[in-house]
Amino acid sequence: MSTRDPYEKTFAALPPDPGRGFARTWWGHAWLRALEDSALDGKQVRQGRQYARTGAVGAVSVRPGGLTAVVRDRDGTAHRTDVLVQEFTQAQWDLLLALAAAESGHIAALLDQEVPPELAEDAAAAGVELLPGIGDLDPRCDCGEWDHCPHTAALCYQVARLLDQDPFVLLLLRGRGERDLLDELEERSTAEAAPPDSPAGAGGAGAGTGDAGIPAAEAYAAADRGALPPLPPLPRLPQAPGQPPTLDTEAEAAPADLDVDAVEFLARAAASQAHRLLAQALAPAHAERAQPPPLTPGEDAVRLTAEGGGSRVRSRLSAATDRNRAAMDLAVLAWGFGAAPALAALEDDWTPDRATLARARAALAAAWADAPDAPGAPDVPAGAAPELRRVRARWTEPGTDRQLRLGREGRWWPYRREAGRWIPAGPSSADPAAALAALDPAEET
Repeated sequence: MSTRDPYEKTFAALPPDPGRGFARTWWGHAWLRALEDSALDGKQVRQGRQYARTGAVGAVSVRPGGLTAVVRDRDGTAHRTDVLVQEFTQAQWDLLLALAAAESGHIAALLDQEVPPELAEDAAAAGVELLPGIGDLDPRCDCGEWDHCPHTAALCYQVARLLDQDPFVLLLLRGRGERDLLDELEERSTAEAAPPDSPAGAGGAGAGTGDAGIPAAEAYAAADRGALPPLPPLPRLPQAPGQPPTLDTEAEAAPADLDVDAVEFLARAAASQAHRLLAQALAPAHAERAQPPPLTPGEDAVRLTAEGGGSRVRSRLSAATDRNRAAMDLAVLAWGFGAAPALAALEDDWTPDRATLARARAALAAAWADAPDAPGAPDVPAGAAPELRRVRARWTEPGTDRQLRLGREGRWWPYRREAGRWIPAGPSSADPAAALAALDPAEET
């Protein structure tokens, strides 16, 4: 770093703020996740968060590779506290700056005190993790703790507030100051934009490429001829859903009508659903597949319950859909066998029209006529069709606890009677013989 930019920057102590969340930006949340996901003792982290709320953290000194502050215990005892962060190598800085200079929007965002998520994602894909991850925050404190103690945790929480205000704090930790960074980004962007035979472009990052841009008239003319460039590649699917921010802020009091556990559960469920939908969208031939209709509120309540909500969340979802606990348990069981169509087979007691009923009877007759070749029922002799009595769209075998239900989508769902109730017993099948065979004791075993 040049002498124009100090190696160290000091921020005055922030006042107590008991009702504020510590991070409002996505990079501030990422900083706190690095702390909260790697600390071995959650109690120490929560205590440190309370320290930061009450103003126990003094002035914060930021330098390449580390943070320093004095943090005071409740009794006033002062502790010298440091958190170390790995600096970037010259090669890592070259790569990050090249990515930032390649997009004018990245520079504009940095000037507006924002970190473009696309820049962080592109850098991570190239092997440069701009934001710290699990284990990247190395705590040091004179209190003697070897892991994150309340003092180092308090410092990290306070720095999250600083990062919200000034993302260049993060870049200074990685080894470069704001003024030097902006000067180098300006030089690189100027070299990128200059023609290759100009003084700026002759030795710049784009030297030798001959790419000085395309006049707008030529670009529109090419578009009229259909000579458009190929679309960019699809984004990569993350390995797991993102982790929503915690709402455990230890504020003085939450509004009486706000259920924090329910809101956190909905945030996790939304992240999981978004990851699942993205995986489906990125799957081969997704555009050619018929897409299911959107879920009704009642269906979505069952989906959310199946996501694993606690007892309070489950009770609220059950009450909102006029289901008691037993009915919701049955609905969740059915959902696991086939989502919305399986739930409809459980709760929709419908009557097929003549054409649908004729197709169902033909399927039943063909299923046992071809039974030796039917998957799941190889030992049923041809013509040995069971006696099934129909009530609306449900076929029950007399004297047994077995039933088939025809879904509106044309598939057969197996059901078994237990304790006087019909229970979903497996996924659906296009072949009624195979669906009924799923209820055989041998198949169940």
